[in-house]
Amino acid sequence: MTDNLPTVITVDGPGGSGKGTVTQMLAKKLGFHLLDSGALYRLTALAAVRQGVSLEDEATLIGVAASLDVAFEPTPPGEPAKVILAGEDVTSEIRTETCGDNASRVAVMQPVRDALLQRQRDFRKAPGLVADGRDMGTVVFPDAPVKIFLTASAEERARRRFSQLKDAGVDVNIDALLEEIRVRDERDMNRSAAPLKPADDAQVIDSTGLSIEEVLDRCMAAAGQA
Repeated sequence: MTDNLPTVITVDGPGGSGKGTVTQMLAKKLGFHLLDSGALYRLTALAAVRQGVSLEDEATLIGVAASLDVAFEPTPPGEPAKVILAGEDVTSEIRTETCGDNASRVAVMQPVRDALLQRQRDFRKAPGLVADGRDMGTVVFPDAPVKIFLTASAEERARRRFSQLKDAGVDVNIDALLEEIRVRDERDMNRSAAPLKPADDAQVIDSTGLSIEEVLDRCMAAAGQA
């Protein structure tokens, strides 16, 4: 606890590192609430596209972000949290590569990030929160007592995404996926607004070559729950 606030475990890192799966498992194991902050940026991008708003129109995007009608619903272990936008299940739609790329473009805009900041902090409720994102430990919850930075090689993340898409019946090229991941990493790590990087006091876990159970064990150990 910090100043009588519910505790927070932040899990930051690039897409494909296993954050989404492990944070749901971690939250379930600890009985904590879950925040998928990346979904908020994806939802902002999706809502903007649906409303015909240009992803370069910063002023209008701020309004889109501030007025999101969003809810998260729990799902069975290992599945992404169900995401509801204006009463519609958009869980699959926001996980597309196009939506992820659009979200990355939106996330470079500091005023948009500011519009979503308090909404993210409002997820901090008893008994605790596991927060999944890219700047949870550096910007949103800098006072979190446990900070994890989960990473994996670009090649490993491309293989994971390729497998997911093939299993879903999507025809995809692994070389194109790898290039998209590298471009997104470059943009996320070098943006002026909250660049992707470990917090100074974060514990870095490389999930390359590890099973999700092994990653969960390491996260539990980092949280002092092994």
